[in-house]
Amino acid sequence: MQRVVDFLNTLDERTFSRHGEHHVPSDALEPGDAVTLRTALRQALSGGEPDLTAFPLRLTGNLRLTADTGTPWLDPVVESVAVSVATGDWKRLKLCAAPDCRWAFYDTSRNGRGRWCDMEVCGNRHKTRTYRERRQRAG
Repeated sequence: MQRVVDFLNTLDERTFSRHGEHHVPSDALEPGDAVTLRTALRQALSGGEPDLTAFPLRLTGNLRLTADTGTPWLDPVVESVAVSVATGDWKRLKLCAAPDCRWAFYDTSRNGRGRWCDMEVCGNRHKTRTYRERRQRAG
């Protein structure tokens, strides 16, 4: 799941140089594929209906989901997404509720209702902002 979170939070394909143990040479990058997949996954996390038809999966003989995107370094990401959906972990992958952040994170809260990627930063900023707004309205 960490592979998916890292992929969703990658801002520039040139910084996307490692996935698991496989080094990705810069000339092997297909920025369009990465951007398309990242956009579709973020849309899914926002409650939308993403188009993932460009990222096919197949079931191999050993009953394992295998991606066949035509971009070998992207296959592990697609496979991780598929496994997380199948196991129910996808429900815990979220986008930060802070409008100026929207960082992807894996929600480890007990009830699965975490809203912020980091309570000390985004959560605290939100709570401080709403507290100040309430005081200003009251005062």
